[in-house]
Amino acid sequence: MALPYTLIGALPTRIGLIVLQSDETLEHDMRRLLPADVDMLVTRVPSSVTVTPDTLRAMEPELTRAASLLPRAGSFAAVGYGCTSASAHIGATSVAARIKVGVQTEHVTEPVSALIAACKHLKCNNIGLISPYTADVSDRLIDVMQAAKINVCDFASFEEPVEERVVRISPDALRRAAIEMGKSSDCDAIFLSCTNLRTLDVIAAIEDATGKPVLSSNQVLAWHLGQIGGFSVDHTQMGRLFRA
Repeated sequence: MALPYTLIGALPTRIGLIVLQSDETLEHDMRRLLPADVDMLVTRVPSSVTVTPDTLRAMEPELTRAASLLPRAGSFAAVGYGCTSASAHIGATSVAARIKVGVQTEHVTEPVSALIAACKHLKCNNIGLISPYTADVSDRLIDVMQAAKINVCDFASFEEPVEERVVRISPDALRRAAIEMGKSSDCDAIFLSCTNLRTLDVIAAIEDATGKPVLSSNQVLAWHLGQIGGFSVDHTQMGRLFRA
């Protein structure tokens, strides 16, 4: 006997998120940041346990496959790829092209494009950059920012290439490092790079201590998904970016 049923409607906005296999932070942060009426669907892309330029670039051919594992029914308002350093090494254009082959969407972003958009929105031309990774990983990100006319005037790193250790760098260590960097009069804002870092709960404290905007990979990615996806992300306690 076939049971009767009715079909319910979907949430008004749907976004896709491609998260690294090794990332333990991004999905949780995005569920905190995105509005309740935005349907976030997640897929994972294979990634190495260690972060080097080679392991970052190795993700490029896997992006289409990861995107294709998102549900096929209907299109997505936007799709985000969750890796700052890989986005710099692969390139935003290539990231978007690979993802659009695998899923139906008009808009793709990642933390680097989101950071550039956020800096322009806040009119920040000089940023301090804090990274968990070694210099050979971060150098490419600095070059990409410079090409976008955003000067990286200060850089500091925890010099940690192993992802399972990166995710456990304490938020307090991030807070102390960012406050110290913020003492410089050269930088207009501070960027905490890496989707695996636990940044959300220290952004307000750093802004209060430095008087400067603080941006992080997950924060700017959520904000930019809203910008391109046509919805508002309202989390004023998580940074000046949401109040500007």
